[in-house]
Amino acid sequence: MKKTKCPICEAVLPGNWQDYPDYPFCSKRCRTIDLGRWLGEDYRVAGQDVDLDPDENRSTPGDDDGS
Repeated sequence: MKKTKCPICEAVLPGNWQDYPDYPFCSKRCRTIDLGRWLGEDYRVAGQDVDLDPDENRSTPGDDDGS
C-alpha cells in the first residue's frame, strides 16, 4: 500500500486514506493552515497577467475607423 504524506507537516498517513476525513491532510489543523495560505494568496496559479481595468481598451460608439 502506498503511503501518503500530509502536504503541510509531511506526516506519513498510515493505512487507508478513507480513514482520514481531512485527506490529504493529517488533521483539521493542517487543513486550516492550507486554507489560510490560499486565502492569504501564498499560493499562485501560473498564468499571464491580466489587466483588471475594465475601462481600458474599451471602444465607444463613434470611435470606429470604418468610414
